[in-house]
Amino acid sequence: MKAIIPAAGLGTRFLPATKAQPKEMLPVFNKPTIQYVVEEAVASGIDDILIITGKGKRSIEDHFDRSFELEYSLRKCGKMDNLKEVKAISEMADIYYVRQKKQRGLGDAVLCAKKHIDGDPFAVLLGDTITQSKVPCTKQLMDIFDKYGSSTIAIERLPDEKVERYGIIKGEKVSDSLYKIEDLVEKPKLSEAPSNLGITGRYILGPEIFDHIENVTPGVGGEIQLTDAMKSLDTVYGHVFDGKIYDIGNTVEWLKSSIEMALADESVNGGLRKYLIDILKKT
Repeated sequence: MKAIIPAAGLGTRFLPATKAQPKEMLPVFNKPTIQYVVEEAVASGIDDILIITGKGKRSIEDHFDRSFELEYSLRKCGKMDNLKEVKAISEMADIYYVRQKKQRGLGDAVLCAKKHIDGDPFAVLLGDTITQSKVPCTKQLMDIFDKYGSSTIAIERLPDEKVERYGIIKGEKVSDSLYKIEDLVEKPKLSEAPSNLGITGRYILGPEIFDHIENVTPGVGGEIQLTDAMKSLDTVYGHVFDGKIYDIGNTVEWLKSSIEMALADESVNGGLRKYLIDILKKT
C-alpha cells in the first residue's frame, strides 16, 4: 500500500512563524511534525509515500533528502549517533512529491495523487496530526480495511468544546470501536452535531474515491472537501483509534504536544518538570 501526506496548506494559524516555513516543519519537541507522520506510515509497513506540497514547501523535500555536507561534518567531529540519525531520515522510505498548484481543499490535494496511486487502495495521513500507539493508527485502519474491504477512517471521541472544529460522523455501531458511517458533517455546531465522533486525520481509501472527488461540487472558496466525496461512497467504516492523538492545528495544541512529548523523554523530562513546577509556583 502507498501513502499520501497532504502538506500544501498555508498554515495561517501559525503566522508569522509559517511565513517562510511550512507548518509541517515546525518542531514538536525534537522533530518536525511531518517526520512523525512519515514514521507512522513506515511503522505501518508502507515504504512508498507521496507528499502533496505547495509553494514555499521546499524545506520538506530538503529534510528527507541526503545532506552530504552535514554528514561529512558530523563524521569529522565524531558525532556518530547524530550521523546515524540524520542518515536514517533520508533512508526511511521512497518519498515522492507533487505540488497542489492552487489551494482548493483536501479533496483536491488527494486528487493530485491519482496517477501515483495507479488504481490501488491507499492511506492518507494528514501532515499536521501526530498519533502514538502500540499498533500505529494507520496499521489499525489497514487491518480493518483488509477485513471488511471498504474505506476506513480514524475517529475519536471529542469533548464538547472541540466538536465544532472537526468533521463529525453519524454511524451505526458495529462493535465497541467500529461504526458503519451513515453521514459526515463538516464542522457542525454542537447543537446540530449527530455525535461526538470526530474524523482525526487518518484514512484508508479505495481508488474509487478519485471518481467521487471529481464529481464533488466545490464549496466556500472553491474548495473541494474530501468528506463530501466520502459521503457518496457505498460503505465507509469509522474506527475509534486506540491511542494518543496530537492535533497540531493551532499554537496552543502545538505547545501542549511538545511539552507532553518532552516529558515522556527521560533525557530532558527531569529538568523540564522542575522548570514547569517553578513557573506554576510563580503564577
